[in-house]
Amino acid sequence: MQRIYLDANATTPVLPAVVEAMLPYFTECSGNPSSAHLAGQRTRAAVERARAAVASLLHCAAKEIVFTSGGTESDNLALTGILQPFLDHNEPAHLITTQIEHHAVLYAAEALEKRGIRVTYLAPNRGGLIEPAALEAALTPETKLISVMLANNETGVIQPVGKLARIAKAYNPAILVHTDAVQAAGKLPLDTAGEFKNIDLLSISGHKMYAPQGTGALFIRSGVHLMPLQYGGPQERQRRAGTENVPGIVALGRAAELAQEFLHQALEPHSSQPTAHSSNIASLSGLRDSLEQGLLAAIPGTHINGSTAHRAPNTTNIRFEGIDAESLLIALDMQGIAASFGAACQSGATEPSHVLLAMGLTPAEARSSLRLSLSRHTTAEEIDRALQIIPAAVARLRKLA
Repeated sequence: MQRIYLDANATTPVLPAVVEAMLPYFTECSGNPSSAHLAGQRTRAAVERARAAVASLLHCAAKEIVFTSGGTESDNLALTGILQPFLDHNEPAHLITTQIEHHAVLYAAEALEKRGIRVTYLAPNRGGLIEPAALEAALTPETKLISVMLANNETGVIQPVGKLARIAKAYNPAILVHTDAVQAAGKLPLDTAGEFKNIDLLSISGHKMYAPQGTGALFIRSGVHLMPLQYGGPQERQRRAGTENVPGIVALGRAAELAQEFLHQALEPHSSQPTAHSSNIASLSGLRDSLEQGLLAAIPGTHINGSTAHRAPNTTNIRFEGIDAESLLIALDMQGIAASFGAACQSGATEPSHVLLAMGLTPAEARSSLRLSLSRHTTAEEIDRALQIIPAAVARLRKLA
């Protein structure tokens, strides 16, 4: 059976070039980067080359990149590292975030709230966007940090983070702004010297951009000071102690280089060749649009959640009236299609998506919604096959219901 992987927002396959780059650092290049001898200095050089590659992707200085174990650690380091000093000194502090964040941010915010940080959770509009007016109304003299994700992991909706950051800095230049860019890295340009020049902290994760699971990074703008979450050696300029995951870091660096190549490809029209992989943003977006249009045409009572907003080019969140998404997922998996409800770390939850509920969907509507997320490996042939399987599966389930 041909397997069709439409769950790239959960994790992406590691690219062969990334595997090739990291393999030597499991064996012959295995020195500790903190060691003074030649073997250690070789791995140190590899770590710094990777740091430079990630910095190039984000248009920042290499010293502003801190390697982590992934998006969750990066988000926690950003929020807790900035706000912990206020708790230590018993100073009032206010955090503004949104109701549609990944749980890495939401649960970190809730933990800080229990310890005394005042938190405001902004609600999106029906299209999934955070309105600038909502942020303006929430700002106070005690606001110290704002955290708004760039591309939503469930709907793909892209938030106006650059504009929101400008609003915050106009109100008070001392307010720090963090964005979870885990689902944006490698799909959207991330220019911390341009559009995002007012962003102070930015999280990325390797396994969302064709590197292995267990590696990530946090951009920390020069001049921003935060407390580390763990203590030990002086690694990462004393911001993240612990011996570096050299193979993972090398892999992230190579993935960042490949992401730049993907983003810089000329935006050629989408290829109609059925076996052509997505070579640029336009072709990836074209495949996603073909999937959406085909499903809307083939299945009555179908709706795209967040369709009125600008979205990540690979993501669609589709609601099928009268369908239980869990049953549909099982049916599709049996037919060789991998999809999801939403966040992979919440896939076992019985509650409907907090993102869709925040957008105004009813619990029943949220439970009838499916996320389909494409990768650079997705082909037109696979989309055509999915457009045969999904409508048939929906029809069968509706008949049974």
